[in-house]
Amino acid sequence: MDLLNTLVDKGLRRELPTREEALAVLATSDDDLLDVVAAAGKVRRHWFGRRVKLNYLVNLKSGLCPEDCSYCSQRLGSEAGILKYTWLKPDEASKAAAAGLAGGAKRVCLVASGRGPTDRDVDRVSQTIKAIKDENEGVEVCACLGLLSDGQAERLREAGADAYNHNLNTSESTYGDITTTHTYADRVDTVQKAHAAGLSPCSGLIAGMGESDEDLVDVVFSLRELDPDSVPVNFLIPFEGTPLAKEWNLTPQRCLRILAMVRFVCPDVEVRIAGGREVHLRTMQPLALHLANSIFLGDYLTSEGQAGKADLEMIADAGFEVEGADQVTLPEHRAAGGCHEGAGACGSAPADAQPVAGEPRTDLVAVRRRGAGTDLAPNA
Repeated sequence: MDLLNTLVDKGLRRELPTREEALAVLATSDDDLLDVVAAAGKVRRHWFGRRVKLNYLVNLKSGLCPEDCSYCSQRLGSEAGILKYTWLKPDEASKAAAAGLAGGAKRVCLVASGRGPTDRDVDRVSQTIKAIKDENEGVEVCACLGLLSDGQAERLREAGADAYNHNLNTSESTYGDITTTHTYADRVDTVQKAHAAGLSPCSGLIAGMGESDEDLVDVVFSLRELDPDSVPVNFLIPFEGTPLAKEWNLTPQRCLRILAMVRFVCPDVEVRIAGGREVHLRTMQPLALHLANSIFLGDYLTSEGQAGKADLEMIADAGFEVEGADQVTLPEHRAAGGCHEGAGACGSAPADAQPVAGEPRTDLVAVRRRGAGTDLAPNA
């Protein structure tokens, strides 16, 4: 396909595709899917080889969030039967992190529910970062604590945090449909604060909330403009007890097309398959490794993932290798703080096209009952 040849050439040059080209990727047929994966795979391998970076989530504070994000099982008014607990102590969080690191993870992502941290919360997380780094030399730590106030990103950086995650989630035009307690601009501001403080910015999206192809392209183009080092791609987990519980809009094929589009738009960025890969990609997960160069190992914040051992076997069986702690994830020009060339922003489907709805697979959504906040061993 001429489209795919063009996108590969642009990806190898770090050149931003047109919106029409990005939309055309999402509109490709299932008959062309393997060609799409192969093309995006060339771009992925050019910048990241066959390495897969493993990340591990530690949920520092679960549930009871005052924000009303419709997709979230921890939201205000959620009736999902998730674990609820207040802040883990630094030694508890360090112990939880150690399980993931022993499983091969090189980055620990410390997440806490809430609108944003108080200064006392930043102190608490700073102690946790120190506890983890004292026990694990060379580990990367990413914090995800919500909206940041002035000066908080700098304090996290001084405490040893390497990165900060705050997702845009969806397009600016539809953001108010999923959240009313804060704005899209608030999220952009937090990513910019993290970047300005010297933290590696991490910002991504959630697919499967009923958005259009145009919405998906809008948010990915916005992400490229923000220039994060890593872009997590979440696939909505429709938790019972949340407003989006009936949104089963994804198929494995659509998930692969979305990942391919993200790779073409952000060719030299760490693209991470995040929450929902087991629920929506299912047996197609190995194909997604040809598009993304990063995954979460084991469980997520409030849902269970597949066994960490199965993740490692999948990576090996697909012909990929786990990225070592001594390997630099990003290409040299990004790791050295360089910027994209020829791109002002992070480098066609019919207007009425809608995702093909999948059958609800509530059997695949398992609430996390182990690991952080429990007495049971974690999945790592």
